[in-house]
Amino acid sequence: MSNTSEHPIIYLLSDSVGETAEFVVRAAASQFNGGEVAIRRIPYVDDKKIIQETVHAAAETKGMIAFTMVVTELQEYLLEEANKASVPVVDIMGPMLEGIGKLFQREPKREPGLVRRLDEDYFRKVEAIEFAVKYDDGRDPRGLLRADIVLIGVSRTSKTPLSMYLAHKRIKVANVPLVPEVEAPEELYMVPSEKCIGLTIDPDQLNGIRRERLKALGLTSQANYANMERILQELEYSEKVIKRVGCPIIDVSNKAVEETANIILEIFRKGGGQR
Repeated sequence: MSNTSEHPIIYLLSDSVGETAEFVVRAAASQFNGGEVAIRRIPYVDDKKIIQETVHAAAETKGMIAFTMVVTELQEYLLEEANKASVPVVDIMGPMLEGIGKLFQREPKREPGLVRRLDEDYFRKVEAIEFAVKYDDGRDPRGLLRADIVLIGVSRTSKTPLSMYLAHKRIKVANVPLVPEVEAPEELYMVPSEKCIGLTIDPDQLNGIRRERLKALGLTSQANYANMERILQELEYSEKVIKRVGCPIIDVSNKAVEETANIILEIFRKGGGQR
């Protein structure tokens, strides 16, 4: 194989996608009058045959090899073969692994694809957070059928904080406030009961929470929102809806958001949920 390209060829070997290697190579090449190089990315390298073929191609085209492989055996084989063929080779990850290893005072995992996995986790988390915001407080009932978990309960049972907390665990949560004057959306009864969680609370505690809420808003605590008769009416209606849905119920009285969230996660996992 002869080098038919007018630009030098750099072969990028990676045990993952190879994006990191390409980014570094292009950044470095840009320091050389525009850095026009031909890049040949070889991703998901997991055997010596691919390495051998790449070294052979680099030798024929008078190119060079850069790599981000973390498996020691493959690294050593590449360095040995490249040396035999007099092919220039650059270890992109090695010096950084060595530096961070000294900082942490331990050896790296040397497990391929970890960066990609971290990226995927990050984007799943962002997606779940956006989902929680979009389908908070029953804004769009269509989201109920797409949710991993649906939280239902009266106002001030921590539905929104729980939705956001679980979103950071990469779980898509929608929540629906239950109010006697407003019929629960039909979509709620189409969601599998194991995906729903009913939230209930002690009436006296709810009364205290609502009074504080009204005070924070500069409103009188005598408002119907914090009236005990009204609260009992709401809780009774909520109980009827939850029973109709047939889902698990969690009493959030005196529970921190983290505590309730952990109970929900346990129910979710037992029901076959991921993560």
